[in-house]
Amino acid sequence: MSSSNTGIEWTDKTWNPTTGCSKVSPGCRYCYAEALTKRFPNNFPHGFDLTLHPDRLEQPRKWRSPSRVFVNSMSDLFHEDVPIDYLQEVFAVMRDTPWHIYQILTKRDDNLVKLASQLEWADNIWMGVSVESQQYTSRIDALRQIPAKVRFISCEPLLGSLKLELEGIDWVIVGGESGHHHRPISPEWVREIFHQTRETEVAFFFKQWGGHHSKVGGRMLDGEVWDEMPLAWSNHMRRWDKKLRSSKKRAS
Repeated sequence: MSSSNTGIEWTDKTWNPTTGCSKVSPGCRYCYAEALTKRFPNNFPHGFDLTLHPDRLEQPRKWRSPSRVFVNSMSDLFHEDVPIDYLQEVFAVMRDTPWHIYQILTKRDDNLVKLASQLEWADNIWMGVSVESQQYTSRIDALRQIPAKVRFISCEPLLGSLKLELEGIDWVIVGGESGHHHRPISPEWVREIFHQTRETEVAFFFKQWGGHHSKVGGRMLDGEVWDEMPLAWSNHMRRWDKKLRSSKKRAS
């Protein structure tokens, strides 16, 4: 669980310099990460308590192929118990591995805004917030204050109809909840968000309908798969592909 290739459709790898978290809103109620710590207790000796893993900080330097890296699939990097100096170390690793794109999600928008000025926002760091219901759309206002190259929203698990203000937002991910206690998702909620992204030219990614298992309901919306990414991703890959070809020519 420290780092691996992943089945999460919108990323390539996960990197967990911290694990463990605490619940802050209804979207956390049936947390998949907490369930994993209970399912694999030998891998998580501290359970779901917030735990720092400094031994994992250097892992991305070993991954030579440019990848999308989801930071802290098993935690929240902006948890109030993560020290600022440790957070700065994580950001330094991301800055020093510019061939990767790092995708960070938080529900702790207050802490994000509080600490943002003390962090170095390299262009390969994408910042996102989770918004599960209309009550938490204020997280988007906080996100707009962050000087990240790409800002995104994850509406997963989507728990109700959403009216989103998408100015300054590059990407919206939508997904239903999975697991034995999954809460239902309405197709109309998904369509509402989809139409809002069409009106504002924001990339739209539909991850899953959810159910007892994440793959059961599939991920087609009205007969189509929507897996759009921000333009920054294709630009990033073109740039690094060009650098790779250039280095091969010099070596030959």
